[in-house]
Amino acid sequence: LLLQTWTNGINEASKMALLAWEKETGIELVQINGQRRYGGPPPGWVGGPPPAGTEVYIARLPQDIYEDTLIPLFGSVGRLYEFRLMMTFSGLNRGFAYARYASRQDARSAIAAFHRFQLRRGRAIVVCWSTQKRELLVSGLGAWVSQQELEATLQRVTEGICSVTLHASPSQTQARLAVLKYRSHEAAALAKKALMEGNLRFGEANMRVDWLDPQLKQKLQLCEEEPPSSWVQGGESPAVPLPLSLQNVLDCLNTLCWKHHLRTPLIMTKCVQMNPNGWQRFWYQVAIPGSRVPISGFTWISLDRQGQSEHEKAKVVAALHVLRVLAESLVSPCTASSLPFPKGPLGGW
Repeated sequence: LLLQTWTNGINEASKMALLAWEKETGIELVQINGQRRYGGPPPGWVGGPPPAGTEVYIARLPQDIYEDTLIPLFGSVGRLYEFRLMMTFSGLNRGFAYARYASRQDARSAIAAFHRFQLRRGRAIVVCWSTQKRELLVSGLGAWVSQQELEATLQRVTEGICSVTLHASPSQTQARLAVLKYRSHEAAALAKKALMEGNLRFGEANMRVDWLDPQLKQKLQLCEEEPPSSWVQGGESPAVPLPLSLQNVLDCLNTLCWKHHLRTPLIMTKCVQMNPNGWQRFWYQVAIPGSRVPISGFTWISLDRQGQSEHEKAKVVAALHVLRVLAESLVSPCTASSLPFPKGPLGGW
């Protein structure tokens, strides 16, 4: 079966040697999504999997070497629970692998024995503790992408997803980030490969998938701290006391637009995140028909207790944001020429 999936003419001698070794030993290798696996558990294993901290990372492997060399070598210092070799489409390995042992002592022995070990003359390999990273970062998501939509897509194209958290991008005002947490490093690595191959699509967004950097993780956690319970804060708006009538704010906005021959604004809101304590994060966008640049942002909204819906509160923040931008633009001769909204006859939707 392995031979049928390999490209003919590439490393044929080593491939045939591997097949002969499999037949001789009875070992079964299973290839799924770019990695070939032995064990997990191996034949004759009794009980649950080994504890955390029993896996080593193996790098700088010659690409034409296979399990018929690697498994006996790494199995010589301790009992292997699982061995995973990363593969290319051509049938060469990708230069790295993971070996999981029955105990931490066995893994330590492998590092001591094989770090900087020369598999071939001048080709020393690297063997160290596996970091067991389980979190991925998806950047470049559009502001319109909802948590429910993202979760449904990830459950369809990846396995082992534990949680999905959306964040506003620290560097792009019109984009979002998503932190994906998987049940294991293996599941996260397989998901990363699947997503990088283009299985995650939302419109024309230019998305990237990387391992989550610890410093960025800390920064995102600080950004997600809850606002004080007495106010709502917009993406670029000042603090707004509640309650505030949506109709009153819209009347002021429409009056200002009418006086300056601008068309009636269109306000869109979308809930993009919900926290257990009741706060909701909304994305909003305000556009005037024919305008070149819409105004958008994010705001935290508390659960309604006074008859006003969360979407109405988000629209209040959005309208106040536009009022401030219009006021600053219209009163200043220097900035009036750069106003993002076109002047023209009054219109309506």
